[in-house]
Amino acid sequence: MEIQVLWWQWVLLGMGLMILEIFLPSFIALWFGLGALVVGLVAWFFPHMGVSWEVCIWVFASSSFVLLWFKVFKPSMVDKTKAGISRDAALGEAGQVVKAPHGDGRGVVRFTMPVLGEDEWDFICVEEVAEGDKVFIKDFSGNTLIVSKLGT
Repeated sequence: MEIQVLWWQWVLLGMGLMILEIFLPSFIALWFGLGALVVGLVAWFFPHMGVSWEVCIWVFASSSFVLLWFKVFKPSMVDKTKAGISRDAALGEAGQVVKAPHGDGRGVVRFTMPVLGEDEWDFICVEEVAEGDKVFIKDFSGNTLIVSKLGT
C-alpha cells in the first residue's frame, strides 16, 4: 500500500502549524509550517514525487528556517539600547555635552545609545565643560547625572 500526500495537504499542514503557533510560546511551529508550505509548493510542481522525498524536503526546509531564525534574524533584533539596565551598569557610559551648564545650572548631555531609556540627560559637572566635550557618568542624583570630563 502506497501512501500519497497531495500538495494541498502539505499546504493545510503548514497553515495548521502556523495557526498553532498563536497558542504556543515557542516560536518554532511557525518554521515547521513554512517548511510544509515549501513542500506543498514543490509537490505542486512535481506531483509524482514520493512521500519520502517530501518528508526529506520538509525536514530540510524546516531546519533551514529554524537555523536562519536563531543564527541570523533573532540576533539582529536584539534590543541594543540600554533601556531597562540598572543604574550601576550605566556608570562609565560616555556622552557629548549639547548644552553647557552656566553658573549653578545644569547642562544637557546626549548619548549615542539611550541610557535608562533616555538619550538626553540633565547633568552636573564639577569641572568646566563646553558644548561638544565628552563626559562620562560617575553617579546619579535623582533624575540628574553627575559626570566628569573625559580625560581628567
